[in-house]
Amino acid sequence: MTEPDWPHLIAAVVVGILSAARLTRLVTSDDFPPTVWLRVAYANLTRHGVWSSLLQCLWCFGPWMTLVIGTWAVLSDLHWTWWAFNGWLAASYVVSMIVFHDEGHSEDAN
Repeated sequence: MTEPDWPHLIAAVVVGILSAARLTRLVTSDDFPPTVWLRVAYANLTRHGVWSSLLQCLWCFGPWMTLVIGTWAVLSDLHWTWWAFNGWLAASYVVSMIVFHDEGHSEDAN
């Protein structure tokens, strides 16, 4: 058995967590029209029952998105497509957090 490449593995875990966090926010709370439509359609499909909160609750959806991203990482053996997609999402989430918390940012300016 070969010893794991720890820096590569740690980088993949960080990128995977940030990507899953971005996707969780996108699905559960962003105003992006396709995800708003998805939340409404899912709520109507589940007739606003107990399962309808899955796409509205970050605590409910986050673990499942993390499982999907982690499973893709393992099954693809961290293929470059995993890095490209999840790296893009992770970077975009970090950029948005930096800009949001920047001292010059103001929600009222929009």
